[in-house]
Amino acid sequence: MKYKLSQISSLLDIEFIGNDITIDSIHTLSKASSSTLSFFNSPKYLNDLKNTEAGVVLVSSQYADALPSKTIALITDEPYLKLALASKLFAHKISNPSAPPIVSVGRNCDIDGSVGFGDNVTVGDNVVILANSYIGDDVVIGNNTVIYSNVSIYHHSIIGQNIIIHSGSVIGSDGYGFAHTKDGKHIKIYQNGNVIIENDVEIGANCAIDRGIFDATIISQGSKLDNLVHIAHNCIVGENSLLAGQVGLAGSTTTGRNIIMGGQSASAGHLHIGEFSTIAGKGGVTKSLKGSNTYAGFPAIEHKIWLKIQAKISRLLKS
Repeated sequence: MKYKLSQISSLLDIEFIGNDITIDSIHTLSKASSSTLSFFNSPKYLNDLKNTEAGVVLVSSQYADALPSKTIALITDEPYLKLALASKLFAHKISNPSAPPIVSVGRNCDIDGSVGFGDNVTVGDNVVILANSYIGDDVVIGNNTVIYSNVSIYHHSIIGQNIIIHSGSVIGSDGYGFAHTKDGKHIKIYQNGNVIIENDVEIGANCAIDRGIFDATIISQGSKLDNLVHIAHNCIVGENSLLAGQVGLAGSTTTGRNIIMGGQSASAGHLHIGEFSTIAGKGGVTKSLKGSNTYAGFPAIEHKIWLKIQAKISRLLKS
């Protein structure tokens, strides 16, 4: 999908000065190209603003002078809200074509007749897909993968080899992202990234793995997710990690390899959990954690410290 800048600026009700260039994507300042619309809404990204290669940036007048000379400014006091409005232009268009979809299926596959397919789907060898599942547009499924009944895999998801996805799970649903108007309305930010499930991963029943906003949400090789796990947009789960039932990772959480998260534990967004970390059940991670340690409680602290605190509280209650 490509739009002239004049089309986008008209939709956003913003005037611009410069060439009426063609825009084909939205991305962050650091990953934008000359045909990309980007945005700036936090001073902590000022260095990215100064060095961006974006063709156009939504920016307040206060910071417009920091833009490179080749970048066109769209001046607004609500850059994040305007981004949300523009994101709809680049959202995947859901269609239900009358013609049969184009699906490439490998050898020795067992696919139930009730499975629904979008267009341009690629299925590898020895794949099993059970009843009432749906595989969306441009999905790729690797060899030796088993997809149980009632699984939905949204468009552009990439499913690796030797994967097991249990019933009721949803891969690639929209992340929970909204911009807010001054009068309190919530405007959807369309999620135009995807989900990548690497090889040898198992996804439990009724899990939800949200697609990224611009890039991919990634479940790395060898990781195992229990039932009822929620992975939000832009998360990256490190390889060989174990996530027990009802674990939740908020948006843009990343982890190192071989982490373990006990049942009902969770993390806040935009933080990192170091490799070989263990989060005890019901632990709440509110800041980035160093690796090779065990954490417990809310907010999560080192487990041995948490045990001492619990012992002191117990003694206080008995006194």
